[in-house]
Amino acid sequence: MPKISPELLSVLRCPVTGSALTQEGEELVSTSVAEGGERLRYAIEDGIPLLLPPELRTAATAARSDQHDAGPAAAAPTA
Repeated sequence: MPKISPELLSVLRCPVTGSALTQEGEELVSTSVAEGGERLRYAIEDGIPLLLPPELRTAATAARSDQHDAGPAAAAPTA
């Protein structure tokens, strides 16, 4: 489990609530609750916190998988 340094945690903030974050396992968790009454959770991948608001996570995941699916032929224009 990658541990986020205390120095980095001290400056990171939840992009939705603006609250500080704490590490719980392989996630960062907001210290304030969001409008829905829940604490927001953010994944840590390869030691990098992914601080995307919930509504953007699906789009980001889809964009990452699209990049890997397209081969060189998909990027080259045809004449």
